[in-house]
Amino acid sequence: MGFLDELRNTVAGVSTSPADLAAAARDRSGASPDGLPLAVVRAAAVDGVQDTLRLANEHGVPVVPRGAGTGLAGGALAGRGTVVLDLSLLNRIVEIDPDDELAVVEPGVITAALDRAAQEYGLRYAPDPASAEISTIGGNIASNAGGMRCVKYGVTREAVLGLDVVLADGRLINTGRRTVKGVSGLDLTALFVGSEGTLGVVVGAALRLRPLPERTLTAAAAYDDVEAAARACSELARARREPSLLELLDGATLGVIDRAQGSDFAARGQALVIAQADGPAAEEEIAAIADVLGKQATWSERGVDPESSERLLFARRRALPSIERFGRALIEDICVPRSRLADAFRGVERIARAHDVDIYTFAHAGDGNLHPIVAYDAGSPEPPAAVRRAGDDLFALALELGGTVTGEHGIGLLKRDWLAREVGPDVLGVHGAVKAALDPRGILNPGKGF
Repeated sequence: MGFLDELRNTVAGVSTSPADLAAAARDRSGASPDGLPLAVVRAAAVDGVQDTLRLANEHGVPVVPRGAGTGLAGGALAGRGTVVLDLSLLNRIVEIDPDDELAVVEPGVITAALDRAAQEYGLRYAPDPASAEISTIGGNIASNAGGMRCVKYGVTREAVLGLDVVLADGRLINTGRRTVKGVSGLDLTALFVGSEGTLGVVVGAALRLRPLPERTLTAAAAYDDVEAAARACSELARARREPSLLELLDGATLGVIDRAQGSDFAARGQALVIAQADGPAAEEEIAAIADVLGKQATWSERGVDPESSERLLFARRRALPSIERFGRALIEDICVPRSRLADAFRGVERIARAHDVDIYTFAHAGDGNLHPIVAYDAGSPEPPAAVRRAGDDLFALALELGGTVTGEHGIGLLKRDWLAREVGPDVLGVHGAVKAALDPRGILNPGKGF
């Protein structure tokens, strides 16, 4: 009996329809796979995941785990000869424990849905990727996703207490714990977070929740140029202020927001910084933050309630939708030391001129994570060569400034060569040794991550 026949006879939810295969082959990276996968398995139970991996391992068939397909680095691209393991039906919030401030969830739970469920208990799920309304917890764990609140609360890894993971041969293991502290054995939980489905498939997670802040206040300031804005953000760090959100948008981004939304942000300055402070000391903290931001600002304002705070966040929330309204976008993700933020923005502008492309840049300025968005014509099925070259120069800029080629989107398929340049052959060798130990036949998301 062939692999597909055995898979159909063993696992429920197997599809080989061309429409299903085409839909499961792509993610949001814009890259094209080299063909259609063999099959899609929509697993509705953990034993279906185990059986799929066991059979694939026995037959040497590559498996691409998939959540919502919102990844931007090609981590869920599934080409010829692969099986897509779709985990979106594993979508239960199993438990919310308000006393221990944790949630137990399946990987297909939508990120924002968990946050809303936690709010009913006066808690929140702190990681907040921009895709929170459509991305899944499993995908967030696979890529170690970040977001705007990461400056205070950390990325996904800081929220993951324990995992249920199916290994390449179908074994189910449990890592970590339900306690906030714990140092028993190697930290396998942290190993699987950010591994992009190359070491095992996450089928359950115990996640740390945080108290919902009683107050969240906002300050915004505009500047003559992006370097002045970046210096203001660096000054906040030197002043030992602790924003819960710190975002920076350059002049190009403000211009496209105005064009799409009918706003007038660019009239206030050529860069915009938005900060928030939360918790019982929010008023005192936001006042101190506003004082620092206001020193060189051309315009400033403070949000005094949820409505005015949300209004000040409007530009950041509408940045990417405004860019994509006028074409397609290569959404890049680099991270530099916070002290080099101004250098990074200056370098991005230089790269845009060198390749004659439009680059719109906004940043999680509190942790040095920039998103340079390289725009191109909506009629192009793939990013043009000049856009690709600009992307390579952006990665080179990050390394030149002592940074990394990804702060939160992951390596996927698109950044493998740049990972090798960043970490070097010895570290790549360690990666390969770990992979060989957990997935000796190399079936789990091959070609991705490292």
